[in-house]
Amino acid sequence: MRITGRRFPLRALITGIGGFVGYHLSEYLLNHTDLEVWGLDLVEGRAAKLRPRINLQVGDFLLDLPALKKIFATCKPDYVFHLAAQAFVPVSWSDPWSTLENNIHGQLNVLLAAVDSAALDRGSEAEGIPRVLVVGSADEYGMVRPDELPIRETNLLRPNSPYAVSKVAQDMLGYQYYASHHLPVVRVRPFNHIGPGQSPSFVTSDFAKQIAEAEAGLRQPLMSVGNLEACRDFSDVRDIVHGYFLAISQGEPGEVYNLGSERSHSIAEVLEMLVSASSIQMKVEPDPARLRPSDTPDIVADCGKFRARTGWRADIPLKQSLYDILDYWRSEVKQWQRKH
Repeated sequence: MRITGRRFPLRALITGIGGFVGYHLSEYLLNHTDLEVWGLDLVEGRAAKLRPRINLQVGDFLLDLPALKKIFATCKPDYVFHLAAQAFVPVSWSDPWSTLENNIHGQLNVLLAAVDSAALDRGSEAEGIPRVLVVGSADEYGMVRPDELPIRETNLLRPNSPYAVSKVAQDMLGYQYYASHHLPVVRVRPFNHIGPGQSPSFVTSDFAKQIAEAEAGLRQPLMSVGNLEACRDFSDVRDIVHGYFLAISQGEPGEVYNLGSERSHSIAEVLEMLVSASSIQMKVEPDPARLRPSDTPDIVADCGKFRARTGWRADIPLKQSLYDILDYWRSEVKQWQRKH
């Protein structure tokens, strides 16, 4: 897809480009658009593999506003995908303030830098203002009642974790800067997204890693699990990053959109799919340490608003996503074995 606009090539700035979603987004933009991709990351991690196709800036820029403003002034981004965040819910319970500070302060600085950038080199107003994608979370909805499913964007927000509170704040900051500074902010609330390369801190990757290690003889064929009854709306990250691009390029500034598969699956179903793909028999054992203080029983998205605007739909089947995750961890385990 070729993008036309005020300058060619247009520039995309991705915060957290070396993270799970940031890396997949950068690959999507490089392979499917003509955007010039810039990225920010704390360390020289996996995003370094994309050099020289991207301009990678390494450092703690998000909590250093003067440094972040310099990046914006140099890059002059047309699109800003703000993905960098503390995204693991249990960490927000053990250290709430670090999650709140990291996610809210980082979001605020991105918005301030975007406003500052829009005031610098101005030909026409349209040329100067970057479009900003604020990434919230389905966790913002919190304790959803059964009669409220599927969840629409108009549903009440009842955040039930410090992480969820931080995402509500990011979401509302985005709207505030749209309303008060006319910054073209588009907000999204993605539901659970999974795929190759995700941290084993997250459930599907955790299960797949345990299976791959057991198949390789590195651990007993014993699967430690938390709450298997919770039901979640799982999408493939490769569908989600396509949605992010459509949101920032076609979404209505000031609006918020759900992104999800619009189907609900229990964690038990996910586990069964993964175990069925294993080459060995796995025994399942509950682990109380994996339970959360507060857990919503069922979550499923209504993405009709976003589909009406962009035509987007999550297409990759859950089983395919899970098999790809398992193959990823098999490959990672083999690489580890060769080194050791």
